[in-house]
Amino acid sequence: MTKEELIQPQNLVCGKPQLMNDMPMHYCPGCSHGVVHKIIAEVIEEMQLEEKTIGICPVGCAVFAYRYLDIDWQEAAHGRAPAVATACKRLWPDRLVFTYQGDGDLACIGTCETIHALNRGEKITIIFINNAIYGMTGGQMAPTTLVGMKTATCPYGRDVNLHGYPLNITDLAAGLEGTAYVTRQSVHTVSAVRKAKKAIRKAFENSINGKGSNLVEIVSTCSSGWKTTPVKANQWMEENMFKFYKLGDLKDI
Repeated sequence: MTKEELIQPQNLVCGKPQLMNDMPMHYCPGCSHGVVHKIIAEVIEEMQLEEKTIGICPVGCAVFAYRYLDIDWQEAAHGRAPAVATACKRLWPDRLVFTYQGDGDLACIGTCETIHALNRGEKITIIFINNAIYGMTGGQMAPTTLVGMKTATCPYGRDVNLHGYPLNITDLAAGLEGTAYVTRQSVHTVSAVRKAKKAIRKAFENSINGKGSNLVEIVSTCSSGWKTTPVKANQWMEENMFKFYKLGDLKDI
């Protein structure tokens, strides 16, 4: 065995995708964004679509996605990513077009754009990071904040009589005529990461093949916004988030 062969790993299980730039992550420790970025990069590489992918990132923690993945990116105004993605896909129908959005952006400011793009059956994929809070701007209540969950703007917990109920945008999407694949996943364990990657691959395949609109929700943590450690954030998510936001495929046609 040569010196070079000894240096090279013989059974590589995990590595950095070539599509990811050499850029230090700005996300907080324990944040799910970094894991999802890696999954997206792996899927694009495996599908050999590096030169045919367009990502749309709006405002929020997702705003800097373009720093980490070496693909074509288009910046969108807050909440408007599905509208921009619609234009890109209609102009370049042979491209893989996806948005990368948080819950405040997608389920509040961009509710209109999200629902109507999905209902029209635009041939895009929407990747939806749901940590039930506004992470970037100080931990305010989001449309997805659970009942009783404390945030900077509801310090005593979300009260349905005052704030209304959490908006389950993915369940709504599953009932729309234009959606082809709607799923809810997470990345808190190795098994969950594998399932999330499989889901994103399926959504991307649908998009590139012109099969309806696709929504992949990733139920996530925000240890900084939740004011806890990454380990405890995962535990809280499993004990509370998964009860309301149940994991699995909601629609697959």
